[in-house]
Amino acid sequence: MGDLLKKLTGKHDWEQTAHDLVDKPDVELFKELVENDAFLFDFVKQNVAKRIAGAVNDTNLHNLREFLKFYSPSYEDVIVSNLVSKADEDMTDEMLALLENGSAAEQTYAAKYFSVIKDPLSTPILRRLAYADNECLEFNCARALAAQGDKESYNDALGRLQSGDEFEKLTAAKFLSAYGDKNAAGAIIEAMKTSSLSENIAGQIPYLEPILNLPREDMLLVVNNIVNGLGEILGLSCVFDFELYDVFEHIIKTPHAAVLLNAIQKFELLTDDEYLFDEDKATQNEVRDIAKLLGGVNKKNLHVELDPGSPFIYTALEFTTDVCAVKELLKSNNQTLILKSIEVLKSLNSLDESAKTVALCKVSDENIKSIIRAIGN
Repeated sequence: MGDLLKKLTGKHDWEQTAHDLVDKPDVELFKELVENDAFLFDFVKQNVAKRIAGAVNDTNLHNLREFLKFYSPSYEDVIVSNLVSKADEDMTDEMLALLENGSAAEQTYAAKYFSVIKDPLSTPILRRLAYADNECLEFNCARALAAQGDKESYNDALGRLQSGDEFEKLTAAKFLSAYGDKNAAGAIIEAMKTSSLSENIAGQIPYLEPILNLPREDMLLVVNNIVNGLGEILGLSCVFDFELYDVFEHIIKTPHAAVLLNAIQKFELLTDDEYLFDEDKATQNEVRDIAKLLGGVNKKNLHVELDPGSPFIYTALEFTTDVCAVKELLKSNNQTLILKSIEVLKSLNSLDESAKTVALCKVSDENIKSIIRAIGN
């Protein structure tokens, strides 16, 4: 970190550096600031944004355009809000050109601009860029289209939830989450139920509708998928966004055994330094508080049910010791469930040849048959 950046982000003597940043403009310093995003605490970045805002005036405001090549969500509000404050036809034409042909960073700032300046010429470009494989750009495009009241893009995303392409389903869910119409929550939940990326999709739902507002079974299923994704797919800071402490307090009052056992096991794991090392103090404390809350649950009172029609059946199988109930699942018509049941019997040291024979009689998929034959050999 260079001396100027240390001054800009430090506690003392930052005023002149902040003014020079905008007055010159010092593009290299701003570039260095953005490149250090991951290494600066949130409160430091918030302070820098306020310092930049304080340095902007009518004379130097247009210099902010020089920073558009380097995108940071930490500074987009101060940059775009100031550009919007002096928006005119020339400025809007320039931002349209950036939206159409600029770099990803420039397009992301421009999309933010058109969430305030609702120019219809931006709409078709925003629709195209909403699936640009750049999360910040996609998010800003969805927000801009929502601000413009564009229903065509909203309905298109709802249609994409029905796609056979799992990644297209996920990008549609992300679009709808950013778009912000909570009426889409139900459609996203239905897509989640049949998706191989269910943990990813579940992480979009609470941004549309608080978890505790969902119907009970949907709530439990969303929570279970979020728990499965925490620490690997979903960042731990989302425990705040999703209000998971309150959610688990509610579930504990009316327990669901499989969901609670899954959460207890996961949060025991998440308190390990391997997961918490890079998290801020607030997140570390919240994860530990949730783990403590869940640790107070008497696991002896939690008895999982092995209902083959339940959306929680695979989670329940992770925590069962009921060999007879597992063997009953071998009569299922769900070949994936049969394979999972065989694996559970093996883990319980209760897999015998008769169980494998029953399973093989029910399974037609040759790949699954090969796996079952191999288990235990």
